[in-house]
Amino acid sequence: MAVDKNMKILVVDDFKTMRRIVTGLLNQLGFENIDEAIDGESALQKLTECKFDLVISDWNMEPMSGFDMLKNLRGGDCQHKNIPFILITAESKPENVIKAKEAGVNNYIVKPFNADTLKQKLTAVLGDF
Repeated sequence: MAVDKNMKILVVDDFKTMRRIVTGLLNQLGFENIDEAIDGESALQKLTECKFDLVISDWNMEPMSGFDMLKNLRGGDCQHKNIPFILITAESKPENVIKAKEAGVNNYIVKPFNADTLKQKLTAVLGDF
């Protein structure tokens, strides 16, 4: 089954430039239905208001990190408990990757990255497109 490039994607990062970069890379890959949030708290609010098909989130943000948002989604009884979730971080420590996997992340991207890397990670989570 082909990936629906009209799927609704939530990009979460506290830096506007990073949100713009991720959105631009997604656009290059053919995804256009993208919304943004500035931190984990605002992302959770958006998730209660609208159905999303994928979350791509930075790890380190205040007041709620992407990791804490992931734990909140996976640990709760909410409708988004199984939403595909990709964490982005500048840290590539093996213990962080393990911690993220144990929390239920679907994939993990280390900055800096390009459209090819993003496509590989998306394909691993969503399937070929």
